[in-house]
This record gives sequence, C-alpha cells and structure tokens, in this order.
Amino acid sequence: MKVSQAIAEVLKREGVEYLFGYPLNPLIEAAAEANIRPIIVRQERTGVHMADAFSRMTSGKRVGVFCMQNGPGVENSFGAVAQAYSEAVPLVVVPGAPARSLSWVRPAFNAALNYQHVTKWAEQVTTPSMAVDAMRRAFTQARNGRPGPALVEIPADIWNEEVPEPCVYVPTVRA
Repeated sequence: MKVSQAIAEVLKREGVEYLFGYPLNPLIEAAAEANIRPIIVRQERTGVHMADAFSRMTSGKRVGVFCMQNGPGVENSFGAVAQAYSEAVPLVVVPGAPARSLSWVRPAFNAALNYQHVTKWAEQVTTPSMAVDAMRRAFTQARNGRPGPALVEIPADIWNEEVPEPCVYVPTVRA
C-alpha cells in the first residue's frame, strides 16, 4: 500500500466523507478511490474555510480535512488556518512539500516549521513508516483538549513509496 492510499484509508476510518483540496496533491486521487468525495477549490484559503465550516456544522464531531500543493498553496492557506486556531476549530491540514532532498534548499517553504504557532500540532513525515502514526497524532490533537488545526506535511517523494506494514489504524476518540 502506498503512503497516499494509507492516508486515504486513515481518513476513511476516521469517518471523513469529504476531502477539501486544491489540485496537485496525490491524496485527492487516493481519497476518491477510497470513496471519499473530493471537493476541489480554486483558492487554498477558501478551501480551508470550507473545511472549517464543515467542522463547525458538525460541532467538531466530524473533522474537516484540507490538502493542497506545496509552496504557494501552503502559504496561501496560512491566514485561514490561523483563524481556525484562534477560534478552536478542529481541522487536519495535509500540505504537500518539496522532495526530502530539496526540503532545506531555498526557497522551499517548510510548513511544519512555519505553522507551529497557528496549529496545535505540525509535523513533517520523513519516512513512509511515519505516515499512519502522524495522521493519528493529527486527529488526536485536532479533537482533544481545546480543539484546533493539526498539520501533517508530506514530501513529494514519499507519496508513492510503500508503507512497510499493513495499515492498522483505530480511529481516535475525543477524551
């Protein structure tokens, strides 16, 4: 199972029915194959606000999820994620990132570093084996305590790598 498919499986087990996204993120295709309806937007900030509204309409029982391309896509969504953080809205944001070999080459934008102050949790997946656990941490952080957004950044070269073990995932619950 590829990382994109494993993450789509995690979303399915978490009860995600809609994936809000901006094109050029491999998770969109994998989610569609897992019967999660992708809702494509033309601007990243609008997509985060749509995921935010979805979470609010369900009183946080169903977490809104948004994915986008790396670079400008991540930068464009910053304001909407910051608003969700200030208003305690549970979200999971899954941006793309440059390949690991380019992640520290300028002008690469590192979402995990830049979003630390406007999310409850921000993490970059650096190996395929981290993907499922990173998503578990993201959903746990988004739901528990004071709700808020969590970010899991996936580098471009990881999406199509194989997850070493089967996807054993138990959905998180609000404590």
